[in-house]
Amino acid sequence: MKLITAFVFGVTFALGLGLGGMTQPAKIIAFLDVGGAWDPTLAFVMGGAVLVGAVTFPWALRRRKALLGDNFVLPTASAIDAPLLIGAGIFGVGWGLSGYCPGPALVSLVTLSPPILTFVAFMAAGQYLGRWLVRPSAAQEPILSDAG
Repeated sequence: MKLITAFVFGVTFALGLGLGGMTQPAKIIAFLDVGGAWDPTLAFVMGGAVLVGAVTFPWALRRRKALLGDNFVLPTASAIDAPLLIGAGIFGVGWGLSGYCPGPALVSLVTLSPPILTFVAFMAAGQYLGRWLVRPSAAQEPILSDAG
């Protein structure tokens, strides 16, 4: 059941990205072009996501356990350090140059276009390299469990 639910939520997310135009790099680059032909569409998509999160997160965290899982796992790290800033900078530069972030890039794989295949290959290589360079810490621990 969890696999089916994850698939349905994934398809819903992919459809939302596609319908919102977030799989079109030109839309993303136009959003970042605040001095030129600025396109505010992305701001509305992000605003909708923030609104849904603002309503559902407090409700979900009041539950004893996750609706479809055993516990909630949230990050506990709160430091703003060099790895965070470097990673955010790399993400931002990649997003600004390509017009893709990971979610829309994966959704766009269905097109099988060489630019998106290249982007996803380099994105995967960057994730692998990042995991190899920076060993994970105990930044994620369950905050609620069945015993909790």
